[in-house]
Amino acid sequence: MAEGQVRDLWREARELGLGISGEVERLESPPSPLVFLRDFVAANKPCIISRAATLHWPAVARSLWSDDSYLCQALDGCDVSVHLTPHGRADSLVPIPPGAPGDAPRGLCFASAFVRTMEFQEALRIIYSTGSPSSPVVAYAQQQNDCFRAEYSALSADVEPHIPWATEALGCLPEAVNLWIGNGRSETSFHKDHYENLYVVVTGEKHFLLLPPTEVHRLYVRSYPAAQYVTSSSSEMGELKLEMVEPKILVPWCSVDPYPPSPEVMADQRTSFPLYFNGPKPFQCTVKAGEILYLPSMWLHHVSQTPDSNGRTIAINYWYDMVFDIKYAYFNFLQSISFSHCTNEPSRMICNSCDVSDLSEDSELESTRKG
Repeated sequence: MAEGQVRDLWREARELGLGISGEVERLESPPSPLVFLRDFVAANKPCIISRAATLHWPAVARSLWSDDSYLCQALDGCDVSVHLTPHGRADSLVPIPPGAPGDAPRGLCFASAFVRTMEFQEALRIIYSTGSPSSPVVAYAQQQNDCFRAEYSALSADVEPHIPWATEALGCLPEAVNLWIGNGRSETSFHKDHYENLYVVVTGEKHFLLLPPTEVHRLYVRSYPAAQYVTSSSSEMGELKLEMVEPKILVPWCSVDPYPPSPEVMADQRTSFPLYFNGPKPFQCTVKAGEILYLPSMWLHHVSQTPDSNGRTIAINYWYDMVFDIKYAYFNFLQSISFSHCTNEPSRMICNSCDVSDLSEDSELESTRKG
């Protein structure tokens, strides 16, 4: 397929249903189930719902999750999973470690965080302390796969078990509910999920870059060898080392970094990935405390955050199963198409919390992740 035809698809999809401003529609009150299903789910279109949707939650109305003493008391004795990386970017592309085979695209590998279980009070302390730019490690409590209903169940009375109008519209309860606690250095690289996502920020702010599934080619999805951070230290803050996963596993991942760390890297990114940097602007939004972002299934998203006055951001999200209908078939077909600027490999995508130790070389990676 010619590049011009794909560019026409990007333009028409935005003009016909998504809008060309790059802004995400904001709703002043929760939508009815019918409006939510008709105007957003069926249209595969994101929206932000104001604090009116969560003002009855104790976590929001009484600012319970802004109070460290409350959280530590409620979760006293509870063990939680903390993801540790040198830079705050769990599940992201980094240079292949010295001595490892260097036959990957651009000499990069897909690196997963080192996960350590610890008591919540210690986890919160480490999240605070690693928010400093001088810290060689960044901690992010982002264990997925329904972690809120498992590790953080003591907080269940502070929020709703599901989003009622979304549950009625989608015809099911959430498959997973997850809690995220991070500092200002925590960041999530571009990826997509096969879930309808209701993402609620409770403290701090989350910043999203969004691209619709029709624009997947702009992120240059390529297969990278998997690696994982490990530590030989028994202490919580031991030095991290990156090791390639053996036997070799290839992970399809987005190649674009929208916020390169230097002008030189930015210049390289612009030259290497012109479809992203020269194409339509991504949809961009900030989700503030108490607000809900509806992130439709299969939308590509990059996430960063600004902490609250205490130095952390807390969010909870509800994952509802997507409907695997003709729309899914269309998107899969689109992703299988290649043209001059893109890889010839099928652009299968995975989500944001896979444990590479659970994957085999021929596994369907999409089905192993939920983030």
